[in-house]
Amino acid sequence: MKPENEKIAACGLYCGECRKFQSGKCPGCLKNEKASWCKIRQCCMDKGFSTCAECSMDVKECRTYSNFIGKVFSVLFNSDRPACISYIRQNGMEAFAEEMTRRGCQTMKRK
Repeated sequence: MKPENEKIAACGLYCGECRKFQSGKCPGCLKNEKASWCKIRQCCMDKGFSTCAECSMDVKECRTYSNFIGKVFSVLFNSDRPACISYIRQNGMEAFAEEMTRRGCQTMKRK
């Protein structure tokens, strides 16, 4: 699959490697109008950001980002979303999309 910046979710997950996205069952974070429940997505939209990487706040300190749902997701999927945001901040969205495509995964794994 071709890496693309618009396949990066507001929280730093890479939709481009998601099975639901690939099968057409989900339009991805940015285009998913049904994702109104996602406070992270709404916060980014309100601020005009594509992802939390554009915000000056540390995502580990952000109550919107570090919420209960995010913590459950982290445990269930062994996901380190803050590491994804950090990677985007350091290397850019294009490099992140390329890295996730190369790895064939949606997220950086927790250590």
